[in-house]
Amino acid sequence: MAAGPLDYNTCTSEACSFVQYENPTPVVAAVVEYGPEQVILAHNKMWPKGWFGLITGFVEKYENPEYTVIREVKEEIGLDGKIVEFIGHYTFKRMNQLIIAYHVQAEGNINLEDDEIDEIKILPFDKVKYWPAGTGYALRDLLRSKGYNPEERPFN
Repeated sequence: MAAGPLDYNTCTSEACSFVQYENPTPVVAAVVEYGPEQVILAHNKMWPKGWFGLITGFVEKYENPEYTVIREVKEEIGLDGKIVEFIGHYTFKRMNQLIIAYHVQAEGNINLEDDEIDEIKILPFDKVKYWPAGTGYALRDLLRSKGYNPEERPFN
């Protein structure tokens, strides 16, 4: 069967009907509001210097995304979170991920003892720039819903 308009991986033989779908991995993302109209951006130790993003994590077996996003905020930055709203779902094609994004209000003392995050930035909503990829679009959409018009920060 030849590849269709969605370019699924398939056999190259016309007689073969096997389709390998390569379903995406579900990932949650939290736009963490910490204090009034301030967002936390985090630097993952595996990322290039200067790259900051949202708190993210894989949805584990038997978890629902709402539980996962609160767990990840606690694990990665030590804060107690509360979901304010669902922002949307986004694709991250390079990693074959489906991102499920939430606006989370968090409180407590930031703790970076997790092995993933080594630095954070706390920025007012009006100073945040978004990046043109899955989690960046979630950040952009939340800020727009609050009346802000964030500037795009291209990948370098």
